Amino acid sequence: MIPVQGYEGKKVAVLGLGRSGLAAAIALEAGGATPVVWDDFEAARDAAESQGYPSTDLRKAGVWDDITSLIVSPGIPHLYPTPNPVIRNALAAGVPVDNDIGLFFQSFATGEFDGFDVTPRVVAITGSNGKSTTAALIHHILQHANRPSQLAGNIGRGVLDIDPAHDGEVVVLELSSYQTELARSLTPDVAVFTNLSPDHLDRHGGIGGYFAAKRRLFAEGGPDRAIIGVDEDEGRFLAGQLSEGPADDRVIRISVEGKLTGPGWSVFARKGFLSEYRKGRQVGSIDLRKIAGLPGAHNHQNACAAYAATRTLGLAPKVVEAAFHTFAGLAHRSQIVGTVNGVTYVNDSKATNVDSAGKALQAFKNIRWIAGGQGKKGGIKNLAEHLGTVTKAYLIGASAEEFASQLGDTPHQICETMERAVAAAHREANEGDTILLAPAAASFDQYADFEKRGEDFTKLVQALLS
Repeated sequence: MIPVQGYEGKKVAVLGLGRSGLAAAIALEAGGATPVVWDDFEAARDAAESQGYPSTDLRKAGVWDDITSLIVSPGIPHLYPTPNPVIRNALAAGVPVDNDIGLFFQSFATGEFDGFDVTPRVVAITGSNGKSTTAALIHHILQHANRPSQLAGNIGRGVLDIDPAHDGEVVVLELSSYQTELARSLTPDVAVFTNLSPDHLDRHGGIGGYFAAKRRLFAEGGPDRAIIGVDEDEGRFLAGQLSEGPADDRVIRISVEGKLTGPGWSVFARKGFLSEYRKGRQVGSIDLRKIAGLPGAHNHQNACAAYAATRTLGLAPKVVEAAFHTFAGLAHRSQIVGTVNGVTYVNDSKATNVDSAGKALQAFKNIRWIAGGQGKKGGIKNLAEHLGTVTKAYLIGASAEEFASQLGDTPHQICETMERAVAAAHREANEGDTILLAPAAASFDQYADFEKRGEDFTKLVQALLS
């Protein structure tokens, strides 16, 4: 646990008592503060009380008179589409609003750092797609190289739940736009921006607000190194804002859409080969084509980002390459569940939007595609250019009929449930086919989250293969 610094003897309100909220309350108390907690849901309040944190109704008048700050969990709207009433009241009372990420960066460094041979460092990753895989891959590379590392944030443990850093350790954080938008302190040593595609637009008031939330990771504290995906206009703009000139190697540009040129530092992947250039010269190269845990161009982008990050931490290209070959991938993200009789079964349940599903469709051939769920605005009409790899679609969930109407000439079957879809795809598959779960939709119509959806797919596949 990271005890929170700077609030000793003060009352700090905590709104939201899930994983991050409870961890914040515990860490605040460990640092000498008095947490005052609340959740809009009774079950969460009861769970917190069972751990020794009785609730105080933060909606009542006068409650803010002696509160120093309000810590908000990431799922709670603070501006768009409508601020939570507790947050609105706190701001009206002049109480500053922060989150556990802000508390982490405020409290990570301690006096003990002065006695370390190598100062601990923080690598933070944000972007629309690939954050989790990139963060996990960086952590894996560090572990492979016997460098002490912890993985936290949107993946792994909560940021205040990790152990205090020791000599030479690297903390790898995956950060969502919800987290970067509100944190009052954002000071990573290395910051990574993978890419940008429309998502969470209602929460951020549009694409501009969404990009601005991501951009704060680079603008607030000024990382020593910034690794920027430049395959979209926003990434190119961000790299340009951070750089003081073409040769400024504090900014490392990454791409999977073309060769990057110029005197600066760049890492790009073309036709399955990763290349690193510095000062106009190639200094590293990796063949990504046979790395099972990183299939497809979207994973090659993740590989470029992780490679660049670990190079800034002093690792040699050959060390990074060896670690790539032992990376198994993440559950529910282009995860190969099994291959039998020439048919490969892939769980990409995390592909909850059109952009990520499109990347999955580009990663494989002869696809029997399981898609559907709680569809998002526009359905899958923007996937038309990627349907050439789809042999047949098997549609599930609330969006099945809508998706069927947008598939054009692509053969399809409305299966409604995962069980029927898996059974039908398995029955019809031929050698060389890939049965791919890439829903292009949220899971909440049939499952608690995308993990439960992916687990159901995996369980059904394993039962068939056994």
